[in-house]
Amino acid sequence: MSAEATTSKEPRPEPGSTKPDAILVADGVRRAFGGLVAVNVEHVEFQRGVITALIGPNGAGKTTFFNVLTGFEHRDRGTWQLDGHTVAGLPPHRIAQRGMVRTFQLTKALARMTVLDNMKLAATRQRGEHFLAALVPPAWRPQEVAIEARALGLLEHFQLSRLRDHYAGTLSGGQRKLLEVARALMVEPALLMLDEPMAGVNPALKQSLLGHITELRDQGTTVVFVEHDMDVVTEISDWIVCMAEGEVIAEGRPSAIVANDAVIDAYLGRRHG
Repeated sequence: MSAEATTSKEPRPEPGSTKPDAILVADGVRRAFGGLVAVNVEHVEFQRGVITALIGPNGAGKTTFFNVLTGFEHRDRGTWQLDGHTVAGLPPHRIAQRGMVRTFQLTKALARMTVLDNMKLAATRQRGEHFLAALVPPAWRPQEVAIEARALGLLEHFQLSRLRDHYAGTLSGGQRKLLEVARALMVEPALLMLDEPMAGVNPALKQSLLGHITELRDQGTTVVFVEHDMDVVTEISDWIVCMAEGEVIAEGRPSAIVANDAVIDAYLGRRHG
């Protein structure tokens, strides 16, 4: 499945368009900082099983919107549903448990823990985390073995297995990006949210990461990512949502978005109408 993959019902290329089988739907989401309205999204839907890029000029509100949806930033108003269930107002770990997991532009690897321990820590609902169960090893040890096996499998897939016993703080920026994506997959998310995954990544690791992202889509994981590099966006995106001044101003296939007058005006700083 390549970029601009076809679907059984093509969404309309317009802001706030309805999507067939939307996994995430947001309505009336607003976030202001004093007199600055950073996010004012009336309606947007993200389609299941595709890669959607969230783009826009600096200050468009992309990261703030990302943070609000994933519970890392409070909303002033608005609601959003994941798989038909409202997750607005839930803390980040609860949203992650519901199936929406994110990474960060500045990686959040625990520097003084090993790569393998970073991976294992991400697994949810670990029985050994409960006080009474922790006192009974047979109650949690089989799950611990399964978690480690999954972690090692993901590290192998992301070509990080040789670094399993290295402290995460010793990894290069690109390796930390790979680790963060691999760690997010420990939760087995339905929706993976990536905040500028290619920032600071060298060309070789960038190609590896691009391959992993498209592979995730091909395996059924929905991916939404914020990105400034338009070459990356047009290479792997099936759909693009463009923001400016906190609002969604355009949506569509990459080939249409790069020629969209509103998008061009937003990036060039002229009024868009």
